[in-house]
Parts: sequence; C-alpha cells; structure tokens
Amino acid sequence: MMVNDVAGGRLAGYRRALSRRDFRVLWLGSSVSLVGDGMTFVALTWLVLSQPDGVRRLGLLTVCHTLPVFVGGLLTGPILDRFDKRHVLAADSVIRGGAMASIPIVSLLGEVPSAMPFVVAAVYGLFRMVPLAGFPAAIPDLVPERDRDAANALESLSFSLSGMIGPALGGLLIAGFGGEAVLAFDALTYALLAVAALAVRRPLVVRRPFSVSRPLIVRRRFVVRGPLVVRRPLSAGRPFAVRRSLSPQGSQAPEPRPDPARGTLMTLLRDRVLVATTLAFMAFNIAVGMLLVTAPWLAKTQLQGGPQALGLLLAALAAGELAGAAVAGARTPRTRPLRAIAAVQLIAAAGFLALLTAPLTITVAAGFLVIGMFSAPMTVWAQSLRMARIPAPLRGRGFAILRTLMQATPPIGAAIVTPLLAAGLLGPAALVMALVAAVPAVVLLSTRPSGQAMRS
Repeated sequence: MMVNDVAGGRLAGYRRALSRRDFRVLWLGSSVSLVGDGMTFVALTWLVLSQPDGVRRLGLLTVCHTLPVFVGGLLTGPILDRFDKRHVLAADSVIRGGAMASIPIVSLLGEVPSAMPFVVAAVYGLFRMVPLAGFPAAIPDLVPERDRDAANALESLSFSLSGMIGPALGGLLIAGFGGEAVLAFDALTYALLAVAALAVRRPLVVRRPFSVSRPLIVRRRFVVRGPLVVRRPLSAGRPFAVRRSLSPQGSQAPEPRPDPARGTLMTLLRDRVLVATTLAFMAFNIAVGMLLVTAPWLAKTQLQGGPQALGLLLAALAAGELAGAAVAGARTPRTRPLRAIAAVQLIAAAGFLALLTAPLTITVAAGFLVIGMFSAPMTVWAQSLRMARIPAPLRGRGFAILRTLMQATPPIGAAIVTPLLAAGLLGPAALVMALVAAVPAVVLLSTRPSGQAMRS
C-alpha cells in the first residue's frame, strides 16, 4: 500500500500537467513531429552515405544539420518574446515541412541533386531553435510552478520516445520505400504540429507592463483629477494625451523601471549556475556530435545490418533517454541539483567507452543506452533550474541563447571525429568522447551557487 501511494504521488505531477488541455495538445503535436525528425536523420545520413566519398561527406552533413542552429538561435529569442509563440511555432512547422517535402517532390520529377540533402539539413538547423526554445518558454504559461518538473520531463520523454521509434522505423522504411518516402512522412508530421500550435487557446505572449513614459491615447472626453494632468483637445472628437505629472505632495513621480529584456546576455552571465550548467552541456554536446558521426560510420563499416543497425543504435540511445527522463521527472534529486547533474554526466561519459567493443553490436548498443539514460536527467533538472532563475520577460531570449550555445557545439565534435574515423582510429575517437564529456562534470562538482534565482 505504501509503495502504491509513493508511486501515485510521483506520478501525480504527470497527471496534473497532462490534464491541462493546451499543454497536452502542444506536447502531443511536438511528439508526433519529433517522430518524423528521428526518421529524417536516418534518411538524410543514408542518402549521403550512398554518394561517392560518403563517409567524408557525412561530417559535412552533421555540420549543416547543427551549425546553423547558432545563427537561428540569435534570431529566435527576440521573435519568441515579441510575438505569440503559437504563431511562431506554426510558421516554423510550415517552413521546415516544406523543406523536407522538397526532396521527395524533386525525386518524382527526376534525380535529386547531391547537394540537396545538405541544403535541407541546413534549413532544418536554421529553424531548429524555434521549438527547442519556444516549447520550454511556453511551459510556465501552460502549467503551474509545482508541475514544471513533470512538464520538463514530458518534453524529454517526447524527445526520447520519438527518438526511439523514429530511427528504428526510419531504418525499416528506408529499406522498403527509400529515403524520399521517409522525408515525405516528416513533412506531414510538421503539418500536424502547425495545427496543434494553432489549436492552443491561451495566448503565449508576454504582456509587458504599461510604461508611463509613453502617452496614453484616449478618445472619449473626460476629466481626470489627482496626479494626472489632462490636455484637452483643441476640437471635439480628437484624441488627447494623458501624462503622469507631479504627485500631490509636489515630488516627481518615480521613473518607470527599465525593461528587463535589455541586457539579456549580461543578465544570464551574472548567474553562476546558468553559466556552469551551460558550459557543461556544451562540452557534453561536443561528445554527442562526435557520436552522431560515429553511429552511421559504425553501421556502415563495423556492424552488421546496415541501416537497421543504425536504427538500433539510435533507438537504444532514445530508450535510455526515455527511462532516464521518466525517473528524473518523478523524483527530485536528494542532493544539490548541480551535484546531481555532474554525477549523471560522469556516468554518461563512461558510456562512450562501449564503442571500444565494436564490432559487437549488443555492447555498443548498451553503451548508447547508458549515454541516453544518464544524460536525460541532466536536461530535466537543469531546465527546472533555468525556469526558476530566468525572469518571465527574458524566457524566450534566455532559452534561445542558452540552448543555442548548447546546440551549436556538436559541429565541433563532428569536425574532430571525422578525420579519426576516416583513418579508422575508433579507439582514440572513443577516448576523446569520454574525456570531453567527463572533464566538465568534474569541474561542475566544484561549482558553488551564488545568489538567489532572478525574479521576474
């Protein structure tokens, strides 16, 4: 009975979050779209591997897939803070869905140009930060504070579950129907996400406080008494401005508070917790960027099964993320969050060493499982920290900047590992991945939080 009560208490946050209709609709639409994305990565990599000198071009594809994230992230934050996030997410889905549909459309008309997969990957990367920053920035408006851990875990679960289904299903569909059909399916999932975003009823836009330094336009004639001075119109029916003047005691009214959205980057840099976790995630993502190039290389040259082996590795990674996110969302770490994040990052770093066991597919897949299982709690716990420490008017820009920095580092890993794999040096590549992921976690253990969370 006690065990059931504890389990029920841990799952209560998930039930409350999913009971929110707007959050549920947006989460489901995002999850379906992510299934298509998981299939698309397999399709694009296999199309490139089929080209002459495909192994070397695979590194270029990873760069095109991830490097534009940095440019897109700089533009995404201000757009998310200024416009309704529902409309921004819908527009992003239409653009990226059109990019995915371009390859199957061109294939129906003739041969697909060899450069087209790289162009599609670049478009995907350029707009990738819109949902990556838009969805977490919308969570505080869709669920109450006590359920944010569960909502963040559900976002990670959607990444993990769709990543587990997408690559495995993509590998099967490529063998039967070709990569072009997989890209057409992804375009359809983007359309479903656009519909889901527009179906959210609650506006997802920050209402900024009224600034008294700007005139208020009033069109009806009336007299205001007190500290407001009324400028009567010269003729009836014309608008007049109402401005705040001196207080009844004769002292000047206080100046309006500055817009907290200014100086976003400096505000974030002053928070030691945000800086430390972001740097640790950037380093870990360098190792992940190396892994994204190594996985298809292993499937092509070391493991049996071809695209099915690649789908198995990516599915194992996603399955681990699914399990890790489920536990992290239901259970708050007993120690300080920074220590908990560093501990799971060290264990995930050890998972990269399983690459040394190739060509044994089962042990390599087990390493992918460990990496996913212990990297997912990092995301859940760190995201809850960010939501508590970033003010509401800065959430769009804050999440865009931080996630851009973290997502822009995989190209570094791709550039590092590609020449090693081309020379057949899998052992040194695996050791470099493990060190790059582990060393920042050791530094994170010595980080001490300074100050309280920033207030909105």
